[in-house]
Amino acid sequence: MAKRFHDKNILVTGAASGIGRATAMRLAQEGARIGALDINVAGLAETATIIGQACVVMVCDLTDSTQVHESIDRAATQLGRIDGLFCAAGASGRRYGDGPVETCTEEGWEWTLNVNLKSIFLSCKYALPHLLSAGDGAIVNLASVLGLVGGDEDFATHAYAAAKSGVIGMSRAMASFYAPRGLRVNIVAPSLIATPMSQRAQSDPHIQTRLTQLHPLTGTMGTPEDVAAAVAYLLSTDARFVTGTVLTVDGGWTVR
Repeated sequence: MAKRFHDKNILVTGAASGIGRATAMRLAQEGARIGALDINVAGLAETATIIGQACVVMVCDLTDSTQVHESIDRAATQLGRIDGLFCAAGASGRRYGDGPVETCTEEGWEWTLNVNLKSIFLSCKYALPHLLSAGDGAIVNLASVLGLVGGDEDFATHAYAAAKSGVIGMSRAMASFYAPRGLRVNIVAPSLIATPMSQRAQSDPHIQTRLTQLHPLTGTMGTPEDVAAAVAYLLSTDARFVTGTVLTVDGGWTVR
Protein backbone atom coordinates (compact mmCIF):
# COMPACT_ATOMS: atom_id res chain seq x y z
CA MET A 1 0.00 0.00 0.00
CA ALA A 2 1.27 3.46 -0.92
CA LYS A 3 2.67 5.40 2.03
CA ARG A 4 0.62 8.56 1.52
CA PHE A 5 0.98 9.46 5.19
CA HIS A 6 4.69 8.90 5.66
CA ASP A 7 5.91 11.23 8.42
CA LYS A 8 2.34 12.42 9.15
CA ASN A 9 0.68 12.45 12.58
CA ILE A 10 -3.08 12.10 12.65
CA LEU A 11 -5.52 12.18 15.54
CA VAL A 12 -8.48 9.80 15.40
CA THR A 13 -11.33 10.14 17.87
CA GLY A 14 -13.60 7.18 18.53
CA ALA A 15 -10.61 4.98 17.75
CA ALA A 16 -11.59 2.16 20.11
CA SER A 17 -13.90 0.42 17.63
CA GLY A 18 -15.86 0.58 14.40
CA ILE A 19 -15.11 3.26 11.83
CA GLY A 20 -12.60 5.01 14.09
CA ARG A 21 -10.51 1.88 14.60
CA ALA A 22 -10.69 0.86 10.94
CA THR A 23 -9.56 4.31 9.87
CA ALA A 24 -6.73 4.44 12.39
CA MET A 25 -5.54 1.09 11.05
CA ARG A 26 -5.81 2.23 7.43
CA LEU A 27 -3.89 5.43 8.07
CA ALA A 28 -1.19 3.55 9.99
CA GLN A 29 -0.87 1.06 7.13
CA GLU A 30 -0.22 4.05 4.88
CA GLY A 31 2.56 5.32 7.12
CA ALA A 32 0.85 7.60 9.64
CA ARG A 33 1.54 7.84 13.34
CA ILE A 34 -1.78 7.79 15.17
CA GLY A 35 -3.02 9.63 18.22
CA ALA A 36 -6.02 7.52 19.27
CA LEU A 37 -8.65 9.13 21.52
CA ASP A 38 -11.64 7.41 23.11
CA ILE A 39 -13.30 6.85 26.48
CA ASN A 40 -13.22 3.06 25.98
CA VAL A 41 -10.05 1.92 27.74
CA ALA A 42 -10.15 -1.72 26.65
CA GLY A 43 -11.02 -0.85 23.07
CA LEU A 44 -8.21 1.69 22.84
CA ALA A 45 -5.74 -0.84 24.18
CA GLU A 46 -6.82 -3.31 21.51
CA THR A 47 -6.47 -0.69 18.78
CA ALA A 48 -2.99 0.19 20.02
CA THR A 49 -2.01 -3.48 20.05
CA ILE A 50 -3.16 -3.89 16.46
CA ILE A 51 -1.33 -0.79 15.21
CA GLY A 52 1.78 -1.15 17.34
CA GLN A 53 4.44 1.47 18.07
CA ALA A 54 2.96 3.94 15.58
CA CYS A 55 0.04 4.60 17.97
CA VAL A 56 -0.26 6.65 21.14
CA VAL A 57 -3.49 6.45 23.13
CA MET A 58 -5.35 9.08 25.10
CA VAL A 59 -8.26 7.94 27.26
CA CYS A 60 -10.63 10.86 27.08
CA ASP A 61 -14.27 11.83 27.51
CA LEU A 62 -14.70 13.67 24.23
CA THR A 63 -17.60 15.72 25.59
CA ASP A 64 -15.45 17.18 28.38
CA SER A 65 -13.62 20.34 27.32
CA THR A 66 -10.76 20.02 29.79
CA GLN A 67 -10.09 16.38 28.96
CA VAL A 68 -10.17 17.00 25.21
CA HIS A 69 -7.84 19.99 25.46
CA GLU A 70 -5.33 18.17 27.65
CA SER A 71 -5.45 14.96 25.61
CA ILE A 72 -4.86 16.70 22.29
CA ASP A 73 -1.99 18.74 23.69
CA ARG A 74 -0.41 15.58 25.16
CA ALA A 75 -0.80 13.78 21.85
CA ALA A 76 0.84 16.69 20.05
CA THR A 77 3.73 16.60 22.50
CA GLN A 78 4.23 12.86 22.14
CA LEU A 79 3.87 12.83 18.36
CA GLY A 80 5.77 16.05 17.76
CA ARG A 81 3.02 17.80 15.78
CA ILE A 82 -0.46 17.15 14.38
CA ASP A 83 -1.09 17.05 10.64
CA GLY A 84 -4.64 15.71 10.49
CA LEU A 85 -7.76 14.96 12.49
CA PHE A 86 -10.55 12.47 11.92
CA CYS A 87 -13.50 12.87 14.27
CA ALA A 88 -15.29 9.52 14.33
CA ALA A 89 -16.68 9.50 17.86
CA GLY A 90 -20.45 9.16 18.04
CA ALA A 91 -23.27 6.96 19.29
CA SER A 92 -26.99 6.32 19.08
CA GLY A 93 -29.12 8.04 21.69
CA ARG A 94 -32.07 5.66 21.44
CA ARG A 95 -31.56 4.27 24.92
CA TYR A 96 -31.69 7.82 26.32
CA GLY A 97 -34.91 8.68 24.52
CA ASP A 98 -33.93 9.80 21.02
CA GLY A 99 -36.72 9.32 18.49
CA PRO A 100 -39.22 11.40 16.54
CA VAL A 101 -39.45 14.98 17.81
CA GLU A 102 -42.87 14.40 19.38
CA THR A 103 -41.50 11.61 21.60
CA CYS A 104 -37.80 12.50 21.86
CA THR A 105 -36.93 13.23 25.48
CA GLU A 106 -34.89 16.22 26.55
CA GLU A 107 -32.33 13.83 28.01
CA GLY A 108 -32.13 12.01 24.68
CA TRP A 109 -31.75 15.28 22.81
CA GLU A 110 -28.99 16.64 25.03
CA TRP A 111 -27.07 13.37 25.30
CA THR A 112 -27.18 12.75 21.55
CA LEU A 113 -26.04 16.24 20.60
CA ASN A 114 -23.27 16.15 23.18
CA VAL A 115 -21.83 12.87 21.94
CA ASN A 116 -22.31 13.44 18.22
CA LEU A 117 -21.83 17.20 17.81
CA LYS A 118 -20.22 18.75 20.88
CA SER A 119 -17.47 16.11 20.83
CA ILE A 120 -16.56 17.07 17.27
CA PHE A 121 -16.69 20.79 18.08
CA LEU A 122 -14.32 20.31 21.02
CA SER A 123 -11.94 18.06 19.08
CA CYS A 124 -11.73 20.57 16.23
CA LYS A 125 -11.41 23.52 18.60
CA TYR A 126 -8.40 22.17 20.44
CA ALA A 127 -6.73 20.53 17.43
CA LEU A 128 -6.98 23.67 15.29
CA PRO A 129 -3.96 25.54 16.74
CA HIS A 130 -1.78 22.50 16.04
CA LEU A 131 -3.21 21.93 12.56
CA LEU A 132 -2.87 25.58 11.55
CA SER A 133 0.75 25.63 12.66
CA ALA A 134 1.38 22.59 10.45
CA GLY A 135 0.54 24.78 7.45
CA ASP A 136 -1.34 22.22 5.36
CA GLY A 137 -3.52 20.37 7.83
CA ALA A 138 -6.74 18.50 7.13
CA ILE A 139 -9.84 17.59 9.12
CA VAL A 140 -12.48 15.01 8.27
CA ASN A 141 -15.63 14.85 10.38
CA LEU A 142 -18.04 11.94 10.52
CA ALA A 143 -21.65 12.78 9.71
CA SER A 144 -24.39 10.47 8.39
CA VAL A 145 -26.85 10.23 5.54
CA LEU A 146 -29.47 10.98 8.21
CA GLY A 147 -27.98 14.46 8.45
CA LEU A 148 -28.73 14.94 4.75
CA VAL A 149 -32.04 13.24 4.03
CA GLY A 150 -33.52 12.15 7.34
CA GLY A 151 -35.13 8.73 7.73
CA ASP A 152 -38.45 6.93 7.81
CA GLU A 153 -39.98 5.07 10.74
CA ASP A 154 -37.08 2.62 10.90
CA PHE A 155 -34.54 5.44 11.32
CA ALA A 156 -36.52 8.13 13.16
CA THR A 157 -33.86 9.42 15.55
CA HIS A 158 -34.31 13.14 15.15
CA ALA A 159 -31.73 14.28 17.69
CA TYR A 160 -29.13 12.14 15.90
CA ALA A 161 -30.19 13.61 12.53
CA ALA A 162 -29.93 17.12 13.97
CA ALA A 163 -26.47 16.40 15.37
CA LYS A 164 -25.18 15.01 12.08
CA SER A 165 -26.69 17.89 10.14
CA GLY A 166 -24.92 20.17 12.60
CA VAL A 167 -21.62 18.41 11.89
CA ILE A 168 -22.10 19.15 8.19
CA GLY A 169 -22.98 22.80 8.75
CA MET A 170 -20.11 23.42 11.17
CA SER A 171 -17.61 21.63 8.93
CA ARG A 172 -18.57 23.57 5.81
CA ALA A 173 -18.39 26.85 7.73
CA MET A 174 -14.92 25.87 8.96
CA ALA A 175 -13.87 24.91 5.44
CA SER A 176 -14.78 28.38 4.16
CA PHE A 177 -13.24 30.25 7.07
CA TYR A 178 -9.93 28.38 7.28
CA ALA A 179 -9.27 27.80 3.57
CA PRO A 180 -7.09 30.95 3.27
CA ARG A 181 -4.89 29.51 6.01
CA GLY A 182 -4.35 26.25 4.14
CA LEU A 183 -6.62 24.04 6.25
CA ARG A 184 -9.00 21.67 4.49
CA VAL A 185 -12.20 20.46 6.23
CA ASN A 186 -14.36 17.73 4.72
CA ILE A 187 -17.16 15.41 5.80
CA VAL A 188 -17.97 11.74 5.26
CA ALA A 189 -21.61 10.70 5.49
CA PRO A 190 -22.08 6.93 5.72
CA SER A 191 -25.32 4.99 5.70
CA LEU A 192 -25.65 1.60 7.42
CA ILE A 193 -22.17 0.34 8.28
CA ALA A 194 -21.53 -2.95 10.08
CA THR A 195 -20.14 -1.63 13.37
CA PRO A 196 -20.93 -2.20 17.05
CA MET A 197 -23.20 0.86 16.88
CA SER A 198 -25.39 -0.71 14.19
CA GLN A 199 -26.17 -3.96 16.02
CA ARG A 200 -29.89 -3.14 16.02
CA ALA A 201 -29.96 -2.92 12.24
CA GLN A 202 -27.72 -5.93 11.82
CA SER A 203 -30.02 -8.11 13.91
CA ASP A 204 -33.35 -6.76 12.61
CA PRO A 205 -34.71 -9.05 9.83
CA HIS A 206 -37.01 -6.29 8.61
CA ILE A 207 -34.16 -3.83 8.07
CA GLN A 208 -32.04 -6.53 6.48
CA THR A 209 -34.77 -7.20 3.93
CA ARG A 210 -34.79 -3.48 3.08
CA LEU A 211 -31.10 -3.33 2.19
CA THR A 212 -31.71 -3.84 -1.53
CA GLN A 213 -33.81 -0.65 -1.41
CA LEU A 214 -31.64 1.30 1.02
CA HIS A 215 -28.31 0.31 -0.57
CA PRO A 216 -29.17 -0.43 -4.21
CA LEU A 217 -25.50 -0.57 -5.16
CA THR A 218 -24.78 -3.74 -3.15
CA GLY A 219 -27.89 -4.76 -1.21
CA THR A 220 -25.67 -5.21 1.85
CA MET A 221 -24.41 -3.10 4.72
CA GLY A 222 -21.16 -1.26 4.23
CA THR A 223 -17.98 -2.02 6.15
CA PRO A 224 -15.85 0.23 8.35
CA GLU A 225 -13.09 -0.22 5.78
CA ASP A 226 -15.32 1.38 3.11
CA VAL A 227 -15.49 4.53 5.20
CA ALA A 228 -11.82 4.36 6.16
CA ALA A 229 -10.83 4.42 2.49
CA ALA A 230 -12.87 7.57 1.93
CA VAL A 231 -11.39 9.27 4.99
CA ALA A 232 -7.87 8.36 3.92
CA TYR A 233 -8.46 9.99 0.55
CA LEU A 234 -9.82 13.20 2.09
CA LEU A 235 -6.95 13.45 4.59
CA SER A 236 -4.32 12.80 1.94
CA THR A 237 -2.72 15.19 -0.52
CA ASP A 238 -4.69 13.39 -3.24
CA ALA A 239 -7.51 15.67 -2.04
CA ARG A 240 -5.35 18.82 -1.88
CA PHE A 241 -7.96 20.76 -3.94
CA VAL A 242 -10.99 19.46 -2.01
CA THR A 243 -12.58 21.22 0.94
CA GLY A 244 -16.10 21.65 2.29
CA THR A 245 -17.36 18.56 0.52
CA VAL A 246 -19.74 15.92 1.88
CA LEU A 247 -18.61 12.53 0.60
CA THR A 248 -21.46 10.04 0.95
CA VAL A 249 -20.37 6.46 1.56
CA ASP A 250 -23.84 5.04 1.34
CA GLY A 251 -24.32 2.36 -1.30
CA GLY A 252 -26.73 4.62 -3.13
CA TRP A 253 -28.97 5.58 -0.16
CA THR A 254 -29.09 9.29 -1.06
CA VAL A 255 -29.64 8.84 -4.82
CA ARG A 256 -32.30 6.15 -4.88
